[in-house]
Amino acid sequence: MERTIKLRVRVDYITYSALKEVEGEYREVLEDAINYGLSNKTTSFTRIKAGVYKTEREKHKDLPSHYIYTACEDASERLDSFEKLKKRGRSYTEKPSVRKVTVHLDDHLWKFSLDKISISTMQGRVFISPTFPKIFWRYYNTEWRIASEARFKLLKGNVVEFFIVFKRDEPKPYEPKGFIPVDLNEDSVSVLVDGKPMLLETNTKRITLGYEYRRKAITTRRSAEDREVKRKLKRLRERDKKVVIRRKLAKLIVKEAFESMSAIVLEALPRRPPEHMIKDVKDSQLRLRIYRSAFSSMKNAIIEKAKEFRVPVVLVNPSYTSSTCPIHGAKIVYQPDGGDAPRVGVCEKGKEKWHRDVVALYNLRKRAGDVSPVPLGSKESHDPPTVKLGRWLRAKSLHSIMNEHKMIEMKV
Repeated sequence: MERTIKLRVRVDYITYSALKEVEGEYREVLEDAINYGLSNKTTSFTRIKAGVYKTEREKHKDLPSHYIYTACEDASERLDSFEKLKKRGRSYTEKPSVRKVTVHLDDHLWKFSLDKISISTMQGRVFISPTFPKIFWRYYNTEWRIASEARFKLLKGNVVEFFIVFKRDEPKPYEPKGFIPVDLNEDSVSVLVDGKPMLLETNTKRITLGYEYRRKAITTRRSAEDREVKRKLKRLRERDKKVVIRRKLAKLIVKEAFESMSAIVLEALPRRPPEHMIKDVKDSQLRLRIYRSAFSSMKNAIIEKAKEFRVPVVLVNPSYTSSTCPIHGAKIVYQPDGGDAPRVGVCEKGKEKWHRDVVALYNLRKRAGDVSPVPLGSKESHDPPTVKLGRWLRAKSLHSIMNEHKMIEMKV
């Protein structure tokens, strides 16, 4: 299991120049290694290194030799990734293009201490003194260990971006005492905690459309190659906002499961789920929203955080979870309500009302092997409590949100 911590350090001109010189030489070795792998139809690090090392050593005599090793490793990873994309029909170039370079370091090229980090260059060793963020100390002071490999990237303004990798053995998941099903939707995530459903708003729709309108306003009647346009587009933070929401939500769900010794139940989504979801969708705006909802990213964020806390994750078949009554097994009929997808439906057999997101939770729990009874005729089955984005982002746990909701109901 790995976690990468990013540090940004402003250095003096001499240090930056020495690292810039290394980056230039490293790029040349990387491009030669990629070309060798393509011409010899190999992605093997050993074969690439054996094929290019002697030539590159003669061309770059002042470059520390281990940069050639790490550049060959980098080339091997890029070629392997490119071949996988090509097989899936997702590559758009003839060969991997080297646009941005992050220099890889092994244990011969860098040394770590809390006072300073030393990096080997063509001018000797240079030193950087970063300020460590809180998350660094969280890993450093626990069972995580600093890996032998690291990376750095050069930014404008004499800024070095340094990546430290922490590793630890993947812990074995515990034996669960219950299940917490989680249903992922475009604009919300529904969770079943202690038999009580809860809808947590993510505002993904609003964020996606807001940034899309902003992009159109920036690029209308202007070339995408315009320098000012590029600068404005680069300042947009759609991805960052969504990542913060995903990580916070994943942590809340996993902490709740860990404290109750439960397993998390998720839908086993297919590869590239948006492509399956938009097959019959003609509305261009809805297609855009589905593509940028990032269902797989949310699922992966929960799985990654669950590994850290030893929480077991169960993946179940998601088909018909929102349209099957968990009590009678009959079809649920949804009447049009003017939205993209009606939220409340009626069971054909028992005539109970079901909210689309709530019925999915009970069906997911049932498919995971839980035989707990389903509440019949509960108000929450068709009118679940909805928690606004700003509220749960500040929350310490899902239980605190549930208790607050009960207090509000009592006051009303």
